[in-house]
Amino acid sequence: MTNNSSSTMEVPQAKDAMDKFKMEVASEIGVNLKQGYNGDLTSAQAGSIGGEMVRRMIKRQEEQMANGGMQ
Repeated sequence: MTNNSSSTMEVPQAKDAMDKFKMEVASEIGVNLKQGYNGDLTSAQAGSIGGEMVRRMIKRQEEQMANGGMQ
């Protein structure tokens, strides 16, 4: 059985690193994210964290590709 949930990680071993990354991004953009339940965040706050994470991951991948990192 496969799980098509968007919250399922493709590489489960990366969960801790992604959680740390999420906390760092939230702190840098001024969103008070805490461990555990964060249902008190607005949609805009939650979206700003995810959006910034995606922007940074895309930038990092583009830099790797520009430097011959993808073969």
